[in-house]
Amino acid sequence: MALTIHRRSQNPELFRTVDHADFDRSWPVFMQHNPTGHLYYGELDTVADYVLLATDGDEPVAKAYSTPFAFGGPGREALPDGGWDEVIRWQHSDRLAGRDRNAATALEIVVRKERQGAGLASVMVNALRDNAFRLGHEVLYAPVRPSRKADEPETPMSEYAFRVRDDGLPYDAWLRVHVRAGGRILKVCPVSMTIPGTLAQWREWTGLPFDTDGPVVVEGALSPVLVSLAQDSAVYVEPNVWVEHRRP
Repeated sequence: MALTIHRRSQNPELFRTVDHADFDRSWPVFMQHNPTGHLYYGELDTVADYVLLATDGDEPVAKAYSTPFAFGGPGREALPDGGWDEVIRWQHSDRLAGRDRNAATALEIVVRKERQGAGLASVMVNALRDNAFRLGHEVLYAPVRPSRKADEPETPMSEYAFRVRDDGLPYDAWLRVHVRAGGRILKVCPVSMTIPGTLAQWREWTGLPFDTDGPVVVEGALSPVLVSLAQDSAVYVEPNVWVEHRRP
């Protein structure tokens, strides 16, 4: 592969011509309905230095998203248990308030489905790290979504995240990519992403009947979806894992 990494700020038209549907196929449909996401993905021009695209020749093969945010002030002494959702809300309010966004966090890395398994995820983790350091940050945080956790939706993330192999590396492949890139697992963010919907919406997103109360295991979900027939609603609350990448 002859990969080239592009920043959105350098070539915004290239990003606008990408067929994003080719990348969306890498995610379960329900993951595309997080109501907090529009506070970030709807305003990408405001974080254009933090958005990356990898091309192999003329073919877009991977995307990586990150953002700056204000960290360390009152109420922001620790990374939030609200993980992905909360840090997106932070960066959005920081921009509107004109605060100094002194920290950076990764938000998403997505590789085209047909190019997965070829090491592109590792390339993009390193690209986000290097880009954050180039922009003057001493650390890049990431609310990581462990890729194999969906195989064990009922296992507590507090147990799964710290499971290791015989060689001492994380059991989970995606956490392993981060640790090999120099990342350090900090803690679980237990309510990192919340996706509510009506039962009709969840049926459309998953093809499942959603006709019983209580937890429902959904393909691709890291934890069960909680269903209430009486309220005609279901809510998915996803735990993630905060990882820290510090400048060497």
